[in-house]
Amino acid sequence: MKGKDKGVLPVQLLGIPAGILIGMGFYIFGYAKGASYLTTDPVACANCHVMRAQFEGWQKASHRFAATCDDCHSPSNVIEKYATKAINGFNHSLAFTTGRYPDEILITPRNHRVTNGACLKCHAEMTLGIRAARHRDSTVSCTGCHRDSGHAH
Repeated sequence: MKGKDKGVLPVQLLGIPAGILIGMGFYIFGYAKGASYLTTDPVACANCHVMRAQFEGWQKASHRFAATCDDCHSPSNVIEKYATKAINGFNHSLAFTTGRYPDEILITPRNHRVTNGACLKCHAEMTLGIRAARHRDSTVSCTGCHRDSGHAH
């Protein structure tokens, strides 16, 4: 009898983490529209009210015809792209769940590097000469001078 009791207890304990994972899955992919963030549709970025200004700014900006949110804010390498989406998704979920998000959203240093890299990739021919002549410093920010390119303010 004792042998059976020992085998049942660990199996029953597996139900707790399984229930938590299933509950989180329903929350993330149901209520929070998690699957939409795996797409390249800019509307997904406007799911959160704090992103509305950025979405509306993108609609007014010059890049709306050439680039989506994903083109500028996600690396082109598939692994890095979904790693970035996972990191951002976790951070956004944590901020909204705990209520610790700013009224005006600000780009993180990591995401700024991703965005700057996207600028330099798409505009490589144009920026090569400019960077060589004027900016030997590799920390030059494209959005330092071209703040409204992606999002009209």
